[in-house]
Amino acid sequence: MDTDVKSVGVIGAGVMGSEVAQVFAQAGFDVVLVDVTADALDRARQTIERSLRFQRILSSRSGGSASMGTADRAAVLARIAFTTDLADVAGVDFVIENVTEDWDVKRPVFQALDGLCKPHVVFAVNTSVIPITKVGGVTRRPDKIVGAHFMNPVSLKPMVEVIRGFHTSDETIEAMLSLLAAIGKEGVVVADSPGFVSNRVLMLTVNEACYLVHEGVAEPAEIDRLFKGCFGHTMGPLETADLIGLDTILLSIEGLLENFGDSKYRPCPLLKQMVDAGLHGRKSGRGFYDYR
Repeated sequence: MDTDVKSVGVIGAGVMGSEVAQVFAQAGFDVVLVDVTADALDRARQTIERSLRFQRILSSRSGGSASMGTADRAAVLARIAFTTDLADVAGVDFVIENVTEDWDVKRPVFQALDGLCKPHVVFAVNTSVIPITKVGGVTRRPDKIVGAHFMNPVSLKPMVEVIRGFHTSDETIEAMLSLLAAIGKEGVVVADSPGFVSNRVLMLTVNEACYLVHEGVAEPAEIDRLFKGCFGHTMGPLETADLIGLDTILLSIEGLLENFGDSKYRPCPLLKQMVDAGLHGRKSGRGFYDYR
């Protein structure tokens, strides 16, 4: 680890939080993974264990060693402290927040962290659309607030979108880029704007693809095949939506609509209906595709 940071607090143990915690633990960092319920933490532990086993299988099939050249599964898990007590992050060197895309949920988390963590600690916001400047405004350290938009699955994506808020200092940007380099990822710095670059484009694409299904223009598989075959995408927009989670997609699109007030961000009625029906994609077993 070529960084002064030795321990990382990861807030939120959902799909993204679990992946972020795993990646940092595999890179040799001590991780404190926090969520509000023990059930969420149990699911996170199981998810990380499965992911590590899968990596070992892939490594073995490709001719690599069983340990993939890193610490074994037990050692990685031993670096992660699973806790429901937010106060357990008081001593960490860096915080990465991954709670749900809901400002009413994120705001009190950052206010609490601000009072718990040491003054020099940087807070990275893993968000799809919430402005980083808005987050900084509810803390006493706006210069130490930075966006870190990780992509799913975190372990397979080599790049992270890094967002500079209005008050974010150069030192904070450098600290974020250095930390990402320590886990083998490249950061691309962009300015603060709802949705930033990736999600401002992606969410419109996904929403428009939803409209195509809603209007009977094409089936999900046909839409995704066109994007993969014509544009060389690894996944089509609706496969991507299922991977991210349709509930997260809907919250992101609603956030863009709220921030920009532009009708082009109006969520597709089919998307809203699917979320209401509990069809959230891979994590629920069914979305635009059936994973059961």
